[in-house]
Amino acid sequence: MMTNERAMPIPVHVITGFLGSGKSTLIRHLVAHKPHDERWAIVINEFGQVGIDQAIFEEKDDVIVKGLPGGCMCCQLAFVLQASLVNLIHRHRPDRLLVEPSGLGHPAGLIEMLRGEAFAGALQLKEVIALLDPRRLDDPRSREHDTFQDQLLMADGVALTMTDLASHQQRQEARRYLESMWPPKRWMMEATHGRMPLSLLLDGLHHEREVDVAHRQGVDSHRDLRSSSPLVVLDEYRYREPSPRQPICEKGEALGHASLGWRWHPSDRFSLDALTILLDRLPASLRVKAVMHTDAGWKLYNQAEGRATLTASVWRRDSRLELIGPQEALPAAKVLAERLSACQDDVSTVDSR
Repeated sequence: MMTNERAMPIPVHVITGFLGSGKSTLIRHLVAHKPHDERWAIVINEFGQVGIDQAIFEEKDDVIVKGLPGGCMCCQLAFVLQASLVNLIHRHRPDRLLVEPSGLGHPAGLIEMLRGEAFAGALQLKEVIALLDPRRLDDPRSREHDTFQDQLLMADGVALTMTDLASHQQRQEARRYLESMWPPKRWMMEATHGRMPLSLLLDGLHHEREVDVAHRQGVDSHRDLRSSSPLVVLDEYRYREPSPRQPICEKGEALGHASLGWRWHPSDRFSLDALTILLDRLPASLRVKAVMHTDAGWKLYNQAEGRATLTASVWRRDSRLELIGPQEALPAAKVLAERLSACQDDVSTVDSR
């Protein structure tokens, strides 16, 4: 475990996106508007060997740029990245860290490393932001590309770039595409010419302010923000990361249906066998969706109309379970929470043998 001389962990932002989505342009805009009293470090990974992107940034006393060309930091360069980050933190002590993976890189390994034990207490992963050029969705090769899909699925928020070159129909299709994803994005916005509010990085202040205004006015925040702001909040609760073994329970009721759900810390792990047995026994009338960190990896469970599917998931922020259906069909929250906790205990029992 790395020790950190700072009183607080360094906030880390991962800015990902497919080739040509405008990552470097967006980061340059953020750097140009950064607080004067903050020192930032930028780690850039390019698939090519030359390292062009890092040359775009002007390195100054308060902006440190580290390039990792020739491979993918999410896989081939993982050990190099870890060593580089340790050196960078000790040598420069930045106030904020921005990481730009290769456009062809899958960010799952990177996110797990940043959240891992090696950087516990030293780094705190904040927003994972994906950039999307709406025109990409017209190309079946992009829509069907696993990395393209996974970059968007793993993101907390999505910035639509190149919007000045995209048609109104292409921008609308991009919004529909993002709104259909689960777990839902927390926000999306148009970032023409890479212009994204710095406040989205600074602890999500812009996001929280918009949600608070909508709630105080008693309006539908989805409708209100679409009509009056370039920022669209898709996931309405103010995000709080759960503590280990202390899940956050969420309840709701509307249109004759009720919802019951939990979110767990990403380090919490479940027995896949025990978990699937438990979920399969829930009433067939319920809509059940779950993305869980299990002893067999991250899994997506989906049950509708009595039929269940289980597939691999790229989501890494937290484990989530959501049940939707008639109020009378929902199980007692306390009872189900205890049974879910037992699925974690099953893993602990196996690990200790």
